[in-house]
Amino acid sequence: MALIILRCLFLACALGISQLINHNLTADKVDTWVPWGVFLSTLGISVAVLLGDIFIAKKDLSTISSVYFGLLIGLLLTYILSIAAAPLMRSADAIWWQLVGAMVLCYICTSFLLQTKDDFRFLIPYVEFVREVKGFKPLVLDTSVVIDGRIEDLVNTGIFDNQLIIPRFALTELQAIADSNDKLRRARGRRGLDVLNRLRGNDGVDLQIYDRELPEMTGQTVDLKLVLLAKHLEGKVVTGDFNLNKVAKLHNVPVINLNEISNALKPLYLPGETFQVQVIKPGEGADQGVGYLDDGTMVVIEGGRHAIGKHKSVVVTSTLQTNAGRMIFAKTED
Repeated sequence: MALIILRCLFLACALGISQLINHNLTADKVDTWVPWGVFLSTLGISVAVLLGDIFIAKKDLSTISSVYFGLLIGLLLTYILSIAAAPLMRSADAIWWQLVGAMVLCYICTSFLLQTKDDFRFLIPYVEFVREVKGFKPLVLDTSVVIDGRIEDLVNTGIFDNQLIIPRFALTELQAIADSNDKLRRARGRRGLDVLNRLRGNDGVDLQIYDRELPEMTGQTVDLKLVLLAKHLEGKVVTGDFNLNKVAKLHNVPVINLNEISNALKPLYLPGETFQVQVIKPGEGADQGVGYLDDGTMVVIEGGRHAIGKHKSVVVTSTLQTNAGRMIFAKTED
């Protein structure tokens, strides 16, 4: 709406300037075609500038500061150009060229700032105007981490104070999953949408939907689009996808892997420590049993096959840490 109003004002100013020029030309008794030429030329320049702006990809609307700085920079450029071009034109024509130049430059500068305010950084000595975001680097969420749901619990703990960004293409992919014919995929997609709605409704969470798509994203996969967006925003990718983690590291984009966070928070058992665990099923070895801790860590128990269904006190012999999680090897105390 702000851009529509700006474009209407721009056309009105162009018509007003053409009439003002024609009024002065009529007093000088010029040919009858000259006023029409001035009017059509001014209107043509205005329409050309508008069409050039409209065909640029749509961006978010602006704030009052964007308009202010756009007009300020436009007028400043007009003043500099008028000084530079003064020796090349007659003094009688200088005012009209200044008006036309001010109109075009103010519009271009204001429109540019309106559509790129998220990337706008304007520096003045001792003062820096930047967009207001929480934390230091925005966190770009992928589809898997939204469906997983653990991101909501992490955000509610207050450990993340960053702005959360969900790209439009990831939201579209999530919507497609929620509309899937497969019952399990449909349930996962709907859970992801519910997680986003709860995050959006949380006043303590800054969640933004990023609508823009960069030119270099054209024809790329969703994973690569996420990486390119995080690189463009100088942010981090939040994921639980092992392959996306690798792709992001290849592009030198920081990654927050929820599985790694989960593994880091699991209790660390050293060899020789004892704990109670329920033996759930037989293991691969002849006398092995398998149990699980509350956090899902698998425990392989030597001599535990005979105790399936029972709680046993076991002694840790070794641990194995992998990207998929942690495994504990133990033996029964008896």
